[in-house]
Amino acid sequence: MMELNRNHKNILYKRLHKLLFGLVFISINLTGYSQHKNFAVINKSISEKELVKIAANIVPSRQQLRWQRLELTGFIHFGINTFTGREWGNGKEDPKIFNPTELDAIQWVKVCKEAGIKQVILTAKHHDGFCLWPTKTTEHSVKNSPWKNGKGDVVKEVADACREMGVGFGVYLSPWDMNNASYGTEAYNDFFINQLTELLTQYGKVDEVWFDGANGEGPNGKKQVYDFERWYAHIRKLQPQTVIAVSGPDVRWVGTETGHGREEEWSVVPMGKRNVLTAGSQTKADEAPAGDMTGQVLGSRAQLKDGDALKWYPAETDVSIRPGWFYHESEDKKVKTPEYLKEIYFNSVGRNGVLLLNIPPDKRGLLTDFDVSALKGWREKLDHIFAVNLLKEAKAVGAVKKIKPLLDDNDATHYLFPMKGNKNTVEMDLNEEKTFNVLLLQENITIGQRVEKFVLEYWDNTEWKKATEGTTIGFKRLLEFPTITASKVRFRIVSSRLKPALSEIGLYFNKESKKG
Repeated sequence: MMELNRNHKNILYKRLHKLLFGLVFISINLTGYSQHKNFAVINKSISEKELVKIAANIVPSRQQLRWQRLELTGFIHFGINTFTGREWGNGKEDPKIFNPTELDAIQWVKVCKEAGIKQVILTAKHHDGFCLWPTKTTEHSVKNSPWKNGKGDVVKEVADACREMGVGFGVYLSPWDMNNASYGTEAYNDFFINQLTELLTQYGKVDEVWFDGANGEGPNGKKQVYDFERWYAHIRKLQPQTVIAVSGPDVRWVGTETGHGREEEWSVVPMGKRNVLTAGSQTKADEAPAGDMTGQVLGSRAQLKDGDALKWYPAETDVSIRPGWFYHESEDKKVKTPEYLKEIYFNSVGRNGVLLLNIPPDKRGLLTDFDVSALKGWREKLDHIFAVNLLKEAKAVGAVKKIKPLLDDNDATHYLFPMKGNKNTVEMDLNEEKTFNVLLLQENITIGQRVEKFVLEYWDNTEWKKATEGTTIGFKRLLEFPTITASKVRFRIVSSRLKPALSEIGLYFNKESKKG
């Protein structure tokens, strides 16, 4: 009877969390811990071997997997700051200065899509509290501007444009609000819930809700205690498919706004702080993130024991195409070059992250020719580099023969490396000498992220020499190295958490490479 009661509790627990959070959980009981599909509470007495096993089997939720596959998301910073020339407003701006007479959301989304961006996030409200939709919650919005005689709705125009262009749609809603009088009191959490309700019920499907951690003083001089857990539950209820980032439970901030992620980037990281029965502890998948998530490495073997839970919590790498986040005419000649955007891509998407690239419209409501030209040149560079995988016709000549899944351009297929003897190595004959300087790797993350160290070598007719090496792979890893010409290469997984599931490998040649 006791065992029956325990089973009933597990079933009820599973159903309750699926209902509340829209997450698919797997309930397992092993050696004193419970593991969900993308979240596991850790018993402090667990062995290192079991801890590594748990980490290796944590995988993304459906929402997180869709998000990771985007690779590129566009950020549209647009609002009252566009017209004041400021980066942060103060909530005292006159709505009458907002008047983008040529606003064209189709242009924004079309330019993004042509650059390879698959989702667009709009700043529906920044810290100044000015709302880009005709909200019922405040008078500080487009409804009191001259734009379209107060009848305009930027959120609707962007949402409609995204649907028309087949691009994902997301909203940024600043938790900090320097305009609202209730900020700093519990009533503000109700106000924020009402704003979320409008955004998540009036504009169709919302694929990402983006919060930052900004928390300053409001009109009354007080700071707000954000009720994140209530907000998360409300979002799950209204838009269960959405991803909540980066002060959210699904996606974390990489820790820098340079566009460069970590050399070693684990998607499975420890959460909270063991044995701390305070706000620093985290034992629920949708609990507000606690602790510092900006360290140089977050999920190494040595760090796994530092939390009271492990979670699939991937990194989003944000950067603006300009020095600022909002449009400033003085920065027209400071737009990042296609070459530098290529470098950012390699160091964000190519380091197991998703790149959130900000492209701010000007006062007309248009993306400028400076930004459009840079994006076009960037796309051309990437298309040129990845046009031909030089391994497509290669033959496996080592112990591992099943390389077809590694060359099919499908991240859902893979080869599961036994990691016994020499079965951690893929050796390939290129049929003839080929020149290359870019390595692409992917793991099938629906199996887990497992590779800890790898090396690519080439045969120089006398011995094997190292071309490049790295630590983590995750969804995608890109490495650029000094140009090599060879007819045979081998890829070795030096260390891994359990059996790694490699899904893709590619060698490419970037003619414009500045590497050695």
